[in-house]
Amino acid sequence: MPRHSKKPRRLVADGRVYMWTMRHSHRKDHDGRSVDCRQILTLSPQPAGTGGPLRIVFGDGPGRYVPGGAPFGSGDVGFTQGADLNLHEPGAVRALLDVALDSGWQPAERRLVEIDGWTLLEAAVAARAGDTGPESL
Repeated sequence: MPRHSKKPRRLVADGRVYMWTMRHSHRKDHDGRSVDCRQILTLSPQPAGTGGPLRIVFGDGPGRYVPGGAPFGSGDVGFTQGADLNLHEPGAVRALLDVALDSGWQPAERRLVEIDGWTLLEAAVAARAGDTGPESL
């Protein structure tokens, strides 16, 4: 039976447990058309209450893609001329988490932190490229 797409997934990194979800969102303009597509990856330290969530947001813009469907896959984000990730892949999520931690995110802080995902993307892709096996990320 396939996994329910909205159910949080579990990730263990450096002995700490996180639950993570990935969502696609957008707002409607005054004519009812979808605009401002975003992919939002949220990681929540566990157990609940031991730290605030990290929200990594990939908003659409020039030179970027944040598809809401075909021809790209669900969860894909990237630069039209460069790095890309699929936010449904645990290895991609782990790479983004590691870059966020290296950039100063403190999971024990008890407040929501939102980061522009585009600032993390290239470093996360580079970290995945250095992946030597399934256990390295």
